[in-house]
Amino acid sequence: MTAVISGSDQRARCGWAVESEDYLAYHDLEWGRPVVGEAALYERISLEAFQSGLSWIIILRKREAFRAAFAAFDPVVVADYDDDDVARLLGDAGIVRNRAKIVATIANARALLALPTGTTLASILESHRPPPKPAPRSLGDVPAVVPQSVALAKELRSRGFRFVGPTTAYAMMQATGYVNDHLDDCWAREYAGTTI
Repeated sequence: MTAVISGSDQRARCGWAVESEDYLAYHDLEWGRPVVGEAALYERISLEAFQSGLSWIIILRKREAFRAAFAAFDPVVVADYDDDDVARLLGDAGIVRNRAKIVATIANARALLALPTGTTLASILESHRPPPKPAPRSLGDVPAVVPQSVALAKELRSRGFRFVGPTTAYAMMQATGYVNDHLDDCWAREYAGTTI
């Protein structure tokens, strides 16, 4: 889908949003809205990493299971996970059971807690925020990677974060309101960057 599509409520939305009720709710209530707090950003970076190579709908539908498995994405708790926890998570059918992604999620909690005083995941994201650009007219106008996401991924990896390539970094920027990639005629575009 390349343009906005009207939903059953006659609101024009990004074409991908009307593919399922899960996407619709995510698009309307979360995607492109600011995410506040380190734990919330840690959840998003974790879910984006788990999504790598998969459809986002899989992650959305497993989100509550991920939250249960990873202590509501409390980085202090997850940072203490050990080999027994990895084994437990590999046996949890409610989540994506990928050893590399599980280990990366634990490592990322540790990297988050190891950030120097005054540096936060939010401040790192903010320092790589892309400049404003014209609203995309179609999904073909929405990039998967931008120079700022390449730089963000490089910085995160230098700080010990894993599974954060340029595409994952840009997806996180989109999801957490650091860039507004709602299509030009999408009703939610004017609300991106604002909290509900």
